[in-house]
Amino acid sequence: MYEIDDLCAYLDGSPSPFHAARTAADRLGAAGFAAVADGDDWSDLPAAGFVLRDGSVIAWRTPADARSDAPFRLAGAHTDSPCLRVKPRPDVDAVGWRQLNVEVYGGILNNSWLDRDLGVAGRLTSVDGEHVLVDVRRPIARVPQLAVHLDRGVNDSLKLDPQQHLRPVWGSGSGEDFASWIAEQAGTDRPAFWELCLYDTQPAAVLGGDESLLASGRLDNQVSCWAAVEALIAAEPTDAVAVIVLNDHEEVGSASTTGAAGALLERVLERHVAARGGDRDDLLRALATSSCISADNAHAVHPNYVERHDPEHRPLVNAGPAIKINSNQRYATSSATAARFRRACETASVPFQVFVSRNNMPCGSTIGPITATRLGIDTVDVGVPQLSMHSARELCGVSDPPALAAALHAAFAE
Repeated sequence: MYEIDDLCAYLDGSPSPFHAARTAADRLGAAGFAAVADGDDWSDLPAAGFVLRDGSVIAWRTPADARSDAPFRLAGAHTDSPCLRVKPRPDVDAVGWRQLNVEVYGGILNNSWLDRDLGVAGRLTSVDGEHVLVDVRRPIARVPQLAVHLDRGVNDSLKLDPQQHLRPVWGSGSGEDFASWIAEQAGTDRPAFWELCLYDTQPAAVLGGDESLLASGRLDNQVSCWAAVEALIAAEPTDAVAVIVLNDHEEVGSASTTGAAGALLERVLERHVAARGGDRDDLLRALATSSCISADNAHAVHPNYVERHDPEHRPLVNAGPAIKINSNQRYATSSATAARFRRACETASVPFQVFVSRNNMPCGSTIGPITATRLGIDTVDVGVPQLSMHSARELCGVSDPPALAAALHAAFAE
């Protein structure tokens, strides 16, 4: 039902959060979902619709004759990934090289960005506020590593200063300034500002002698975005309203208008209840019986660093999505929500695993605790196991993303 080639196409078409949101919206639109602006009158809300705002998407499928206090079955993910972003004044000339001034976005693995052929994608904004998406899908920049001859200790200790050592080259001698060049690539006037991501131009690829692995940029967390979109498109809810929320800015804390800590999801759900004739009390009753699956990739056990995992809770690739548990609430999973996701996996006939960090190993977090805290919705954190998280190019198993999509599909019908 869910094809890995389709996931590869999703990944390749989503080099920035804005493109990821647009890719999701295009797929939803092609499947019959109607676009709804958050500033529109929602009195006649389509049964299958979506709101696209910047780098975020919220979409729903409402069963016929849904009550005004019908619960929501949510699946959440995030569209952003750690990367290098182009600063507003990007042009740097240094000893005959033309360089781009960049800012580190999120917690990147610094060394993974060395010697990669980088494209650039994102959105340009004119002085009057109009936006244009741009994707230069060819190598235009590279962060060159210092030769081993000039750093004999590099294999023992590589230390990169993000201000000094992650600045890419994109030409030599003198040439056109970046703002004029990117405007030409987009076929638009010189932008006033932009939000532009550098990304590895190597396409997503199935690898391994047995073709059991998938390598790509932005697996974290566009794998979950793809799974949520495809599960919603296939969903046939009977009692609850199926909803997906793909938030931006998770990698930097979610505190934005389109992040999980913002009010976007809450307002969409409230207006959804109102469109069905409900009031504030109906919304609160709906939330009290709702549930959320926060899907964000998990750390697979690494064959070269087995000691970094708890021996009884180390996820394997191609063994199903992992239920992520942390007693200190870095994940929102409870015993009740873990059991609910287990039932969804069993209904979908897919395996599942359990991930808990070592006590002496820091634990990351997701949109799950934020969504659960803001809305009071019972939430489980789950994810596809992967290696090289936050690298410019990551690795997971080919069977786990379809398994996640199948489990989400089953959860929407619960």
